[in-house]
Amino acid sequence: MSHQATLSRTDLKALDHWIDGASAKPAGGKYLETANPMTGQPHMRVAAGSAEDVESAVKAAVEARDGWRRYVAAERGRLMLRLAQAIRDNKDKLAEMERTDSGKPMAGALAEIEGSAHYFEFYGSLVYLPQGDVIDVAPDQHVFTKREPYGVIGVITPWNLPLNQAARAIAPALVAGNVVVAKPSEITSQTTIEMARLASEVGFPKGVINIVLGTGIDVGEAIVRHDEVRKVAFTGSVGVGRAIGKIAAERIIPLTLELGGKSANIVFEDADLDVAAAEAVKGFTLNAGQVCSAGTRILVQRSIYEEFTQKLAAETAKIKPGENLGPIITPAQFQRVQSYFKVAEEDGARVLAGGKVAKVKGQEEGFYVEPTVYADVDNAMRIAQEEVFGPVGVAIPFDTEEDAIRIANDSDYGLIGTLWSRDISRALRVADRIEAGQIFVNIWNTMSVQTPFGGHKNSGYGREKGIEAIHHYSHLKTVTVKI
Repeated sequence: MSHQATLSRTDLKALDHWIDGASAKPAGGKYLETANPMTGQPHMRVAAGSAEDVESAVKAAVEARDGWRRYVAAERGRLMLRLAQAIRDNKDKLAEMERTDSGKPMAGALAEIEGSAHYFEFYGSLVYLPQGDVIDVAPDQHVFTKREPYGVIGVITPWNLPLNQAARAIAPALVAGNVVVAKPSEITSQTTIEMARLASEVGFPKGVINIVLGTGIDVGEAIVRHDEVRKVAFTGSVGVGRAIGKIAAERIIPLTLELGGKSANIVFEDADLDVAAAEAVKGFTLNAGQVCSAGTRILVQRSIYEEFTQKLAAETAKIKPGENLGPIITPAQFQRVQSYFKVAEEDGARVLAGGKVAKVKGQEEGFYVEPTVYADVDNAMRIAQEEVFGPVGVAIPFDTEEDAIRIANDSDYGLIGTLWSRDISRALRVADRIEAGQIFVNIWNTMSVQTPFGGHKNSGYGREKGIEAIHHYSHLKTVTVKI
C-alpha cells in the first residue's frame, strides 16, 4: 500500500489538520491513503499538507504566542492537568485509534495513552518550580537569571509511538510558554489530532497547539525552514536528522534530535539468567521492535553463551504475532525488516528463532514478522551495526569486562545500555564507561517521564523528559540591576 496523494477513495474516513483551534482541510485539497497494518487494507485518508498549510498554522501560532506567554504559569499548569485528565477520560477511544493506525495490541496502546497523559500531568505540575537563580556578583548589583520561551516550536514525530512522542515534546514546550506547530507521521496521525481537539475542548486558546498533516518533504521541511519557527524537536531517522540539522545550521536555530539506536544489552556470567533472558526478549520485541531504545545487541559472556542463547530461544517462542506482538507499522518498514533476514543469512548468523514473515489467522495480509533472534553474530556484521527497527535481536559473545565495553561502544549509536550482573562494583564500572545517554542495571528500560532521555553519537542530542527538557524549550536570560 503506497502513501501517495489520492482523491480516488472518498469512501475512506478523512482526517484533516487542526489549525487555530479548529479542523482545517488541506489547502491543496489532496489526501494520502494509508493502510491498516493488521490487514494490509486501505484504512483512511490523511490530509496531504503543504507549505501553505504550514503558513496558516504558523500564523495562528504567532497570533497566540504573546497571549500564551503572558498566561499566569499556574493557569498554564491547570490547563495541562485538564488535558491530562481528558486524555485519560478518552483512553479507550484514543487506544483504538492507535491500534487501527499502528496495529499494536490494545494493552500496549492503552499503556501509551496513559504515558501521554502523564507527560501533561508532570509538566503541568512543574510550573510551580523556581525558574531562575540569584547570583551574588557585588553588593550594589542584583543579578538574576530567568527562563524565557523561544516562541513557535516545530515538533516532528515518527509513526511508532504517535501520541506518546507528540506529548513528550509538546508538553514541556507548552509549559515553558511556547506555542507549537506539530507534524505527526502521515501514517499514524489520528491520536495527535484528537489530542489537539481535546486541548481546545478543555480551554487551551486557539493557535497554541496546531497540527499539520502530511509528508516530511511537503510539511516537515516547511516547518523547519519557516522564519517564525525558533526551535525544532525531531524524532526519526539519522538521515532525516542530518537534513534537518543542515537547515537549522543555516538558520542558526536550536534542535532536539532523537535519532535511534542499536543498544547493547550485556549479560555477565553471574547474572540471573532467567530474568535476563526474559527481559532481553522484551527489549527487542516491545512494540514489535519499533522503538529507538530497543536492546537489539545482546552481549553474552562466553562461559554462559550456549545456555543463555537457549533461554533466549525459549523466551522468544512465547511471543506470538497477532497476540502479544503487533505488526510492522508501515509497508516500507515491513519490506526493510524482511531484507535483514536475508542479510543475516548471507553474513552467516545462526537462526535461534524466527527469521520469517508470520501469517496470522484472519489477518493473512497483515505486516507481521516472527520475533527473531540470531546467534554466532560478530559485532561487525550489518545485522549488529544497522538499526533494523523490527523484532530482531542478535546474540554476540564476549570474554572479559573490557571486551564487553569495547563491543558495546563499537557502534555509531549511543542511546541506551543495559547490563546484568550481581557484582554491583562491576555494574557501576561498566555503566560509567558505556557511551550512551541512559544505562540500566538489572532492569530493562524503565524510563519514566521524570528521567531525562537522549542520546550520544548518532543517536542525537538534547534531552526530552524530566525537568531537563524544559531547559531545552527555553532561553536563559541574565538580568543585572544596579542598586
